[in-house]
Amino acid sequence: MKKFLFIAIITILNINLTQAQDQINWLTFDEAAALTQQKPKMILVDVYTDWCGWCKKMDKETFTDAKVIEYVNSNFYPVKMNAENTKRAFEFKGKEYTEATMAKAMRVNSFPNFVIMDASMENITQMPGYREADPFLKGLNNLVEKFSK
Repeated sequence: MKKFLFIAIITILNINLTQAQDQINWLTFDEAAALTQQKPKMILVDVYTDWCGWCKKMDKETFTDAKVIEYVNSNFYPVKMNAENTKRAFEFKGKEYTEATMAKAMRVNSFPNFVIMDASMENITQMPGYREADPFLKGLNNLVEKFSK
């Protein structure tokens, strides 16, 4: 019985680990802020809207690419932020924001838009517009190499 239980637990753990790498582990902005205080890491903020067709194309094509999933999960705290969401409030650097007011504070005015922040939660740059997997990875890798030194 103990042997069966051990095998069952190992199987469940393997399934969960495999599933975790099948998608990007999206966080809220405040979750990423808390995590980067514990373990510093760059942050990738995907600023989108519900009506944005290119945003949906990024979700369907680029963010399902295995290389993108692995790279983003390994190198960033990835955040999904709806630029029109005014309902959920959070605090950042002593001020209260919604996703909509944070997107405005980040000066995002086109979608999709990817805001890259360093581990101290300072904006490094924006990468606006739809991107296929390989160009997206190349752009992210250039930023990681430049700002991780």
